[in-house]
Amino acid sequence: MLAVENNGKWGFIDTKGTWVIPADFSNAKDFNSGIAIVQKDKEWVYINTKGEVQKAPASEKLFDFNDGVAFIRQNNKVGLINNKMTIVLEPKYDQIKPFENGFARVELNKNWGIINTEGKELVEPAYAEVGNYFKNTTWARKDKTFGLVSAGKFIPVDGAEKIWDFETQDLTFAKKNGKIGYIDLKGNWVILPIYDKGKAFSKNLAPVLVGKKWGFINPEGKFVIEPTYNDAEVFSTNGLAPVKENNWGFINESGKLVIPTQYGITTNAIIAMFTQQDKGFIDGVARVKNEGKWGFLKPDGTVLSNQWFENAELFSKSEKNK
Repeated sequence: MLAVENNGKWGFIDTKGTWVIPADFSNAKDFNSGIAIVQKDKEWVYINTKGEVQKAPASEKLFDFNDGVAFIRQNNKVGLINNKMTIVLEPKYDQIKPFENGFARVELNKNWGIINTEGKELVEPAYAEVGNYFKNTTWARKDKTFGLVSAGKFIPVDGAEKIWDFETQDLTFAKKNGKIGYIDLKGNWVILPIYDKGKAFSKNLAPVLVGKKWGFINPEGKFVIEPTYNDAEVFSTNGLAPVKENNWGFINESGKLVIPTQYGITTNAIIAMFTQQDKGFIDGVARVKNEGKWGFLKPDGTVLSNQWFENAELFSKSEKNK
């Protein structure tokens, strides 16, 4: 269902364009977990998919639902309710960050931990910083020591000055003596910190910088794609990675340039492409610029509908009609 406005009032339509909930709200936000926030007679309330107002536990503010739960705030402490309007976590934390894959970072007395959507504490708030939660593990900082927290135990990582989130593989990059290497889920340096820069593993390949050139290494730390590029990004799930010579193109997992480096992809566009898991390509297309015109590139190197435009925005996952 989509929130839409009609004559200054908001309601909801389905994918066929049929009104499911009449437009009699002065404002509305989209549904998530079967609940939407709407403004009715100047008051913000929760409704279900039938448009019925839901009686929620007391909260200083109404928060959006995400992953089946929403925050509630009482006396400046934050807890959780589920979409049946039941409290699953009494307000006890100073702050809860948005849930990602069913896990959220929580702050208590300036220390951080991790909970799940059932309100269960998976990592106690005892750390100056914590990362994301991946395979029952997160990176954390205790005072000035970086390490991993696994099964409730803090494992210092030898010499680590910073650790990045584990994303799709059991290796992540970390910094030691100003250089980048890779650690496993047990906190061992499996690829020694010898690179000037590095990025995440995907498809068993990680971009690393040696001197002024980027290449790709495998989990054994061997170069599969030699360092010849001026810049490089992580492989997407479709098996292509953006690489830069003078301009950007795409290579496949064997290092073959399948889309020539002739496209001007601005840094902003690269960053925008990389905000989603499907790095480089969003919904199977990448926005590229060639000779002042914009088009959408398909993984086989052809341009969508063979059309070039004066201007083109990125495809987005879902847009609210306004």
